[in-house]
Amino acid sequence: MTAGATTGQRVPPEAPRKQYGRLTDRLRKQGPCAVAFSGGLDSAFLLLAAREALGERVLAVTAEAVYMAQWELEEAAGIARGLGVSHLRLDVVWPEAIRRNPPDRCYRCKRHLMGLILAEARTRGFPMVLDGTNAEDAPEDRPGMRALRELGIISPLRELGWTKADIRAVSRARGLTVWDKPPYACLLTRLPHGRVVTAKGLRRIEAAERHLARLGFRAVRVRSHGDLARLEAAPADLERLLDADLRRDVHRTLRGLGFRYVSLDLEGYRSGSMNRGGKKREPE
Repeated sequence: MTAGATTGQRVPPEAPRKQYGRLTDRLRKQGPCAVAFSGGLDSAFLLLAAREALGERVLAVTAEAVYMAQWELEEAAGIARGLGVSHLRLDVVWPEAIRRNPPDRCYRCKRHLMGLILAEARTRGFPMVLDGTNAEDAPEDRPGMRALRELGIISPLRELGWTKADIRAVSRARGLTVWDKPPYACLLTRLPHGRVVTAKGLRRIEAAERHLARLGFRAVRVRSHGDLARLEAAPADLERLLDADLRRDVHRTLRGLGFRYVSLDLEGYRSGSMNRGGKKREPE
């Protein structure tokens, strides 16, 4: 979980270079825009392309709410600085519509945040807002995509057929240091639906995941069930979490954060495991 922008230009293979050229041509013809910038790989890649296509005629906008990990917000700021892009950070009041973490939380949240981003961008002379949705993001899996359609948010990566593998490959070739950043979703995805969420509970989850990240676990989630923390890790990491010394360290740290019980989910990490029925993926 480290911040960064670019490590220097390297020449990508011919096919990805042409694909990237089509993207920058599209952005250049489209004109001045704002990029809804979370700090994740997809939006960072889109911001890189927009900066190269439009120069100073692009604005990065990050909506900052209490249920977003503070490390990722700071990472987003570092990436924008590294790319030389103007960065607007919006301090968002917690929307009451999602305080109880409803099943349609993703739609409600996206509708609210993107509406704020769109309004702020337009007041600063950027009539269009772009987001980093890619071609593998299916509407049935990502309820927030309905909000994008309703607001007229443009998703050029999706429209031009960019997959996650494409984005990673070209990001690496162009020196974007977050090219291998694992997916990350807001902290509300760590909690059951229908319960009042508190800032204290969110910070506890974030601190637990930060500790696991420092231990070298990249794809990891701390699902919070009251005083029980259920750890989901990549299958390759499950055995490592059972190491006696590491197990004691994780248990001691999470107990210190206020969890009474710490369990390991033997099925491993999978997105959307807190959703009812497990049918919808969390928006990563």
